[in-house]
Amino acid sequence: MSDLDISFVRSQFPAFEQASLQGQAFFENAGGSYTCKPVIDRLTRYYNERKVQPYAPYAASTLAGQEMDEARVRLAALLGVETDELSFGPSTTQNTYVLANAFRRFLSPGDVVIVTNQDHEANSGPWRRLAEEGFEVREWAVNPDSGSLEISDLEALIDDKVKLIAFPHCSNIVGEINDVAAVCKMARAQGIYTCVDGVSYAPHGFVNVDEIGADIYLFSAYKTFGPHQGIMVIRRDLGMKLPNQAHWFNGDVLYKRLTPAGPDHAQVAACAGMADYVDDLYTHHFLGVKADPAARSKAVHDLQRSYETKLLQPLLDYLSSKNSVRLIGSADAAAKAPTVAVELAGSGRQAAADLAPLGVMAGGGDFYGSRPLSALGLDLEKGVLRLSFVHYTSEEEVTKLISALDQVI
Repeated sequence: MSDLDISFVRSQFPAFEQASLQGQAFFENAGGSYTCKPVIDRLTRYYNERKVQPYAPYAASTLAGQEMDEARVRLAALLGVETDELSFGPSTTQNTYVLANAFRRFLSPGDVVIVTNQDHEANSGPWRRLAEEGFEVREWAVNPDSGSLEISDLEALIDDKVKLIAFPHCSNIVGEINDVAAVCKMARAQGIYTCVDGVSYAPHGFVNVDEIGADIYLFSAYKTFGPHQGIMVIRRDLGMKLPNQAHWFNGDVLYKRLTPAGPDHAQVAACAGMADYVDDLYTHHFLGVKADPAARSKAVHDLQRSYETKLLQPLLDYLSSKNSVRLIGSADAAAKAPTVAVELAGSGRQAAADLAPLGVMAGGGDFYGSRPLSALGLDLEKGVLRLSFVHYTSEEEVTKLISALDQVI
């Protein structure tokens, strides 16, 4: 496998050319990434040339609809699923609330939903509210020392009343990558559905949803170099069983029946730019090697993860060596995404503010993760400092971050 060409990667992101961002190292990517040029180009073209109601017979409208369809077709292919198994919504939080409402009518009172306390609130709160309507919600709790979700603890929660397990691919605070395939395999063998929050993992490479075995996989385009859309994969067998949440006349269309709000046409169309970017990365790094979309996506995923892991380990080593810092989660870069949270003596928000004049853009707080922070015994008022990056981050920026941290912590 070739090494990631970081110069090529950064040339695909206009943010790195902006005068206002020169000298600034961006380490709050877990909150939202920079947008790649193919997405910006498609969004601009749509607003300039195709900002009409799509799917009508006149040319501008036909092209608008075709570009929206292209986004669905190409992203589904990258994720290894059928085209109609992928849908767009205004956000992952909104998509999850719609799903929870559908399951509320699909399940029977007394049925059990398992959630975790490692999640961002978007894949926890909507499911927990089912307890108000007669459903039992059980918590797969993290190890209070490591923040890990241990499969043996999940196994102890499962009986014949469990119908759904909602859990993260990786936490937006702990960062540890969970063994999604193992959990989904175990669940499927017992007739249990799985809803995987991939928001914090997808920026580090798209997965093959068919291979990992998830019934539902959720992520956010604005964290995967695209526009502000929530993307949901739901496998057809489950999707067509759940009660229709959209207009009655959309009830027979899988990609419409669980997205009641009308989509943002321009942003959906622009999501095809995310597939353009994956293809551009593949073509640049694997010139002349032909592969289907899922194989290209896998190759790019592995390229990104290899590069990110190499950059992450020195940061983890540095933080682990500091007595004044509590590193949340594993210190092994191979076991986690490059989302690093640390507890400091003072406020995480203050540390982020102190880093800003040094040219480091980071975040502090609870990041909608009060449950994992509480489980780990952290003070919610103080919060954590979170340092997160993706494959467009340079080695020089990580070095700059470590130098700035030396001054702040």
